[in-house]
Amino acid sequence: MATTGLIDVRARIAAAAKRSGRDPDSVTLLAVSKGRSNAAVEELYGSGQRVFGENRPQGLRQRIEGDLPGDIVWHFVGNVQRRAIKTIAPSIALLHSLDRMSLANAWIRLDEPPPVLIEVNIGDEPQKHGFAPQDVPGVADHLVLGGVSVRGLMIIPPRARIAEDARRWFVALRDLRNTVMAEHPGARDLSMGMTDDFEVAIEEGASIVRVGRAIFGPADNGNNEHSLED
Repeated sequence: MATTGLIDVRARIAAAAKRSGRDPDSVTLLAVSKGRSNAAVEELYGSGQRVFGENRPQGLRQRIEGDLPGDIVWHFVGNVQRRAIKTIAPSIALLHSLDRMSLANAWIRLDEPPPVLIEVNIGDEPQKHGFAPQDVPGVADHLVLGGVSVRGLMIIPPRARIAEDARRWFVALRDLRNTVMAEHPGARDLSMGMTDDFEVAIEEGASIVRVGRAIFGPADNGNNEHSLED
């Protein structure tokens, strides 16, 4: 199942990139492995997938301590509690969920903080994490001044009836990213798009798509529409 899903998702990524005049290689597929077995991860690894995402500190630790290939690149895509920072930070290449100032300050205090994406509450939804769009440039300044590499921005948009309805949110994030890049040219990544809308996100500039269900099928622990994972 996982390999079939991976092949299908890769083909859809390539088609969406070509529709928008982009190189398919400019899009990173983050295979969200939360709730899946190590065997499923190894299956995808055997098909060439190297970048995976976890959403819980315990799940990430089990992956790192497990008998998985050492060249897997791990991203963290869940909400980060301060007590878990020292568990998460040494094991990841990128944090997708820098969502509040207290976490920003804690990340700055790390000896070697991994790069981050700033989470944006693009729809001003009270149930979701993330910074208000107008605050993002200042947050980026604060992080960079503190020695943290800001690679870009991330959203999970308001729930849409169809994928096309999410397009305006992806456009808004791209425009905000361009504003941030005027001061911080390295902040070029856009982590946006999951199983239900990743093709539209790619058409609007996504450089990372977070896909779980379309590859693995539903997770055993269900899907949380208000979290960063898929």
